[in-house]
Amino acid sequence: MKSDDPWKIIHDFYTQHIPFHRHLELKVMDWETGSPKMYVDNKEQYVGNFTRGNLHGGVAATLLDVVGGAVAYVEVVNRKQLNTTDELMEQFSKMGTIDIRIDYLRPGFGKRFIASGFVLRTGNKVSVTRMELHNEEDVLIAVGTGAYIVG
Repeated sequence: MKSDDPWKIIHDFYTQHIPFHRHLELKVMDWETGSPKMYVDNKEQYVGNFTRGNLHGGVAATLLDVVGGAVAYVEVVNRKQLNTTDELMEQFSKMGTIDIRIDYLRPGFGKRFIASGFVLRTGNKVSVTRMELHNEEDVLIAVGTGAYIVG
């Protein structure tokens, strides 16, 4: 059965079906471009250094990891031309983080934190991505490189 909108299905995977993403109130945009962006609005629960009030490094790392996996997933979906719910779910079940490196460039101050990424290389088994985390004023907070199992 062919899906009417594979991007809605993928969007729901990331925002509705993963409990931790729901907990973070993760929002996703730009699936169709091949370079999805994800964001969270700042909350008191996301503060790491309570004396400064900046974003916790774990939240930053999570956003970078999730967007890295998402751009790898979109790359594979587009390459394989997957569009049914079953095809999309089967591919999603094969995905996972192998390795991730995060470089924190400055404290995370802001009202919104936006993660974006792109694929450096995708093979039959592994995809390598590059990610960035900015605040709403486009200040670069952290960057990352991730390796993801895709097959």
